[in-house]
Amino acid sequence: MTYATGRRDGERAVQPAVPEDTRHLPDDEHLVREAERIAVAVGRMFPGLCEVVLHDLRRPDSAIRVIENNLSGRQVGDSATELGLRRIADPDYPGVIQNYSNRFPDGRPAKSTSIGIKNAEGRYVAALCLNLDVSTLSPLALTLANLVATDVEHQGEALEALRDRSGRELRSAIDSFAARRSSTPRGLNRDQKRELVRQLHHEGFFETRSSAQIIADQLGVSRATVYNYTKQ
Repeated sequence: MTYATGRRDGERAVQPAVPEDTRHLPDDEHLVREAERIAVAVGRMFPGLCEVVLHDLRRPDSAIRVIENNLSGRQVGDSATELGLRRIADPDYPGVIQNYSNRFPDGRPAKSTSIGIKNAEGRYVAALCLNLDVSTLSPLALTLANLVATDVEHQGEALEALRDRSGRELRSAIDSFAARRSSTPRGLNRDQKRELVRQLHHEGFFETRSSAQIIADQLGVSRATVYNYTKQ
């Protein structure tokens, strides 16, 4: 008997070929391939500034599998670094070594972070390394330091208070307090609001008559609550 599909009775349907990139991979290789995607994405977010290197620690003699923003002159297929060899030798070696001082072969200073990637058995199979070229940032840091520097003759002496009598400074202080806690003024919890009000009171923001109302409006509480916070 022949079916509408052209297949005769007793014949098995031929399954379509599975694309190579969707076939089942060994767990270790799957981890490394996922890390590849991360390395490429992070590197493309910081073009020309941060070198991102993925080391395949299963193959120490040809460990470099991905290198984005090549600042060190290394190539795919180059060997593992000293950190990689230490992780291969010792599964208990620290998984993350962050913000350590480093240097590119041409002498440029770098700030580096190395992240080890373990498999389910607890062995390091890869390492993701970020090398930030700080030489391009140092002149900017020096310029900013000079820009904000003040005359030492009057250092620490409050010659005047640049207060905004309209309440803009008060609102800014409230917003800054909330932002440091990853919140909005109204999103602060009760203890945080009490802490904020006491801080504002200590810094002299209650000197004007409208301050309590501004604070109440910003925090979403009553004016009486604001005064209670100053006493508790």
